Amino acid sequence: MLKKWSFIVLMFMMLTQAGFISVQQGNNYEKYGRISIAVVQADYPGDEVTDYQYEGRKVLEKGTVEDRFLFLVKEQGKEFNVRVKIKHSLSNNKLLNLSVEEVR
Repeated sequence: MLKKWSFIVLMFMMLTQAGFISVQQGNNYEKYGRISIAVVQADYPGDEVTDYQYEGRKVLEKGTVEDRFLFLVKEQGKEFNVRVKIKHSLSNNKLLNLSVEEVR
């Protein structure tokens, strides 16, 4: 009985640590945040970008994820949101697709 509980505790510890390590390594969205800021500033030159929010990550297939960023842009006194979606590979850290859409 003691061996069974020891095995369960050991497995729990291994899974918990593995999950923690993958979360730490997998959530490095700062690189793509900088890219999305540059894209919004290039698409809306002269307009004020007043807010920025990381909306999260969607896991796709085969080690691919999509990070989403939401910006608040002020253009001629009117505010609207711009969403940037960046698909990239976790295995080689390469950008696969980038899309920008206005959300009015």
